[in-house]
Amino acid sequence: MTLNVIPMNKITIALSLVFTYAAARDIHVGKDQDAPTIVHAIKAAQPGDTVHLEAKVYHEYAGFYGKKGESGKPITLDGHGATLEGSDPIDPTQWTEVAPGLFANDHLVARNDDAIIGRWFFLCNGQMNHMGRTSKGRSAPFKKPEVLEPGEWTFVKDTSREKPPSKQIYGSFYLKLPAGQKLADAAIRAPVRSAGVQFGGENAHLVIKNLTATHPYNDGFNIHGDCRDVVFENIAAIECGDDGISAHESAQYRVDGFVSIGNSTGITDTGTAQTSYKNIFLAKNIGFDLYFLDEGRYTLTNALVISTAQHPLSITGTAKGECVMQMRNVFIRRVAEPRMGSVALRAVLEARHCTFEGMDVKVAGSAIWDGCLINGKAFPEGGHADGADLKELMKLMPKDFKP
Repeated sequence: MTLNVIPMNKITIALSLVFTYAAARDIHVGKDQDAPTIVHAIKAAQPGDTVHLEAKVYHEYAGFYGKKGESGKPITLDGHGATLEGSDPIDPTQWTEVAPGLFANDHLVARNDDAIIGRWFFLCNGQMNHMGRTSKGRSAPFKKPEVLEPGEWTFVKDTSREKPPSKQIYGSFYLKLPAGQKLADAAIRAPVRSAGVQFGGENAHLVIKNLTATHPYNDGFNIHGDCRDVVFENIAAIECGDDGISAHESAQYRVDGFVSIGNSTGITDTGTAQTSYKNIFLAKNIGFDLYFLDEGRYTLTNALVISTAQHPLSITGTAKGECVMQMRNVFIRRVAEPRMGSVALRAVLEARHCTFEGMDVKVAGSAIWDGCLINGKAFPEGGHADGADLKELMKLMPKDFKP
């Protein structure tokens, strides 16, 4: 009788594959014992695991801090259409009526600084009220409490409590209601979470998809630190206090499918980040629509921008290095003043089959144009221009979007 002896190295490999595949799990937030919240689920997730949300509103955020999957086995957060809500209803018992219809609160925010207050807003009956202020761009000064109109708010600093070098600031928020209305009946919400999805530290091999972030006081998707092999698919940022999505430091990621509406900025990327955006729709943003800066390398492909922000397009580098932006099949329809985008010194724009309607682009750095249209004319003048494929780009606009 002949015995077929299997080498130990093959047995080891086989067992390793069995255990590897067995390790991948589906983690359901709120249903699994080790995943009562999104944060718990992310902490518990291992390479190959998928964290599942339900198609509902979560008053939570998704934090990734030093979270790593493996090549070919990413950790996935699948929202399945979920919304991460950054605001909560205010507590009327924490406010004091200091004059008829005027309410004050000097401890609304536990940690406050100029950056937070610069991004602040309230939601009144579902409507976002910035009081003419935005974190990036022109902002109106705070009103005095005594001149507030019904539905308005303000903040008054108390500099006597500040203790440099701490950036912590103190003061009181004021809300003005219509005569006779009770605060408990006013349906007012305040942003209490800083982001919908937040990265910090070193992260790698992650997929975040099918998810909407709304009403944080900072970014919808706030990506700090270093990350590699990170993918965002079918995401949205709606009415966030600062950026819809923002890459910082040395972050590297790609996005396929992103809607950014009603934020301080649509997209802002900084540092030495390397990002790629595809299939993008931006509208109703306030400070900037597209803002790319520092020494990063950025790509924007298949994008439709209905531009009403203070600045439609800004690309700027630093004294240390150039900022390089590649745009492919991008259509920016400018419908507000001023009508000027900019490519600053130490910045490079490479534009192919792009259309800029209702705006010009001032170039102090350098720009390469291929088949582009600016206000209906080929650019550079005399060249052949096809422009963006508007018919295809119109498909990126959400069906329920109202200009």
